[in-house]
Amino acid sequence: MALRPVQVNIETLDPWAVGRFWAAALGWSASRAGAATHVGPAGGPVRPDPALVGIGLVPVPDAKTAVKNRAHLDLATTSPAHQAELVARLTELGATPVDVGQGEVPWRCLADPEGNEFCVLEPREVYRDTGPIAAIVVDCADPRAMARFWGAATDWTTHRVTADLAVLRSPEGTGPHLEFLRTPDAKTAPDRVRLDLLPRPGDDKEAEAARLRSLGATDPGLARGDAPWTCLADPEGHEFRVLDPS
Repeated sequence: MALRPVQVNIETLDPWAVGRFWAAALGWSASRAGAATHVGPAGGPVRPDPALVGIGLVPVPDAKTAVKNRAHLDLATTSPAHQAELVARLTELGATPVDVGQGEVPWRCLADPEGNEFCVLEPREVYRDTGPIAAIVVDCADPRAMARFWGAATDWTTHRVTADLAVLRSPEGTGPHLEFLRTPDAKTAPDRVRLDLLPRPGDDKEAEAARLRSLGATDPGLARGDAPWTCLADPEGHEFRVLDPS
């Protein structure tokens, strides 16, 4: 039994508008699913699919505050010219520069039209084969503990663990990295950006949720009626959803 990260879930006031931004930014497609929007590679499945990591956007009534999100996306580039072109194109699409305390760095920190932070990285060999999303980065206090929990919770492989950074990736070695970065800031509010996990075909969602609780997951109290997913939180309180595999 194991779960696969299949979607980065983002809470927004306007899922369709923000979904179209991310689709244009990544060269992907956006589709509506009720009140939500799904974003995935053009010409392929757009809904959560076990072979890729997409983006899901869901409606919420409240706008993002000035508090930095605990999770963000890093976008890959192939050359300095590509990085500059991508930053310019994202700005035309509605992205804005943000200061998250990064100082003088070779990457660019931006925010989507509703203020969700992300980074456009300088070219890095480690991300040359990830596709447009280089990494899903989560702020944490203890990367080693996060590696233990998420390595046991998912079918992704742990590639690097230090006191400052833990890195996981799909067992096929494709798609984005999942990185837990040690930061001094404490979590103070529910996450607006979180992971969606999908059980293997034939596995039971509730059985998987019970297994995650045995690993240290908790119930954050964010259940929404008869929603076809279960919301949990990892040992540091980062919320995530276990989707129904059917």
